[in-house]
Amino acid sequence: MKKATAKEVQAIKAFFLEHYAQAVTELRYHSLYELLVCVMLSAQCTDKRVNIITPELFKHYPDVQALASADLENVKALIRSCSFFNNKAQNLIKMAQTVVQTYGGEIPLDETQLITLAGVGQKTAHVVMIEYAKANLMAVDTHVFRVAHRLGLSNAKTAVKTEEELTKLFKNDLDTLHQAMVLFGRYHCKAIKPLCDTCLLQPYCKSKDGFKAV
Repeated sequence: MKKATAKEVQAIKAFFLEHYAQAVTELRYHSLYELLVCVMLSAQCTDKRVNIITPELFKHYPDVQALASADLENVKALIRSCSFFNNKAQNLIKMAQTVVQTYGGEIPLDETQLITLAGVGQKTAHVVMIEYAKANLMAVDTHVFRVAHRLGLSNAKTAVKTEEELTKLFKNDLDTLHQAMVLFGRYHCKAIKPLCDTCLLQPYCKSKDGFKAV
């Protein structure tokens, strides 16, 4: 697919910064602990589903210390409607135990330290740091991947490589741009039946067949 020109990249960036300046995650949380748990649960699961699950989960385990000593079967039962709940339940408890034992109960806001936690990879770490600390980082989920490819911002075949390309193209304001592309992909540039007719970015779209492209 044809790549966006430098001029188009700047126009796309300006659009997102203007129209999505206040964009934030749709996950509901009240602390860094809750945010990390929400992001871990959101892998291959919708934010809507996570927001249904977490109130009861946080009622039982309101902090990382409580989760560290949680009963595995009880955690599984509380998140059963979430995809891959068995693995996620195990990772949640292991994550909490490491935070308590290694980091004194304080979740680190450092990428190198975050990815030492069970169930936390680069994307999860970046999403947490973007949302909680406004870190100048990019994270690529299915929505960002789709939008980036349709707009010719990346031809990379993996999320990691796409992240690298977007970081080089945009350089700054990455936290806002990530949030913007997530929401734009979720509600406008959808996987199926994207709203092309009302899309203000259509002049820059490299996808001739709309939703068939990515």
